Amino acid sequence: MIVSRLAFPISHALQRVSRRVAEHPHNLRILQRHMSSVYFRSGAIKPKPEEMPFGLLAIFCAVIPGLFVGATISKNVANFLEENDLFVPADDDDDED
Repeated sequence: MIVSRLAFPISHALQRVSRRVAEHPHNLRILQRHMSSVYFRSGAIKPKPEEMPFGLLAIFCAVIPGLFVGATISKNVANFLEENDLFVPADDDDDED
């Protein structure tokens, strides 16, 4: 269902691009210049870019400290709000149903 929803806008956009290229041939050069990062001028496909060997480790080194900093900030803000009586959680006992 999602694919069918995406198929119409994509085909419509491709039709618009092909009409613009047909109307003005210099637009084809703009389109080719945009795609030049994938292909050489001869039309050959460029080689796959090098991958970072420790990419997953770098992601963990960025995400885990970010989670700890975010948790610390939210804990401090919650304590500040409770100390100043700006927000005090209710002491409802829902376990005694």
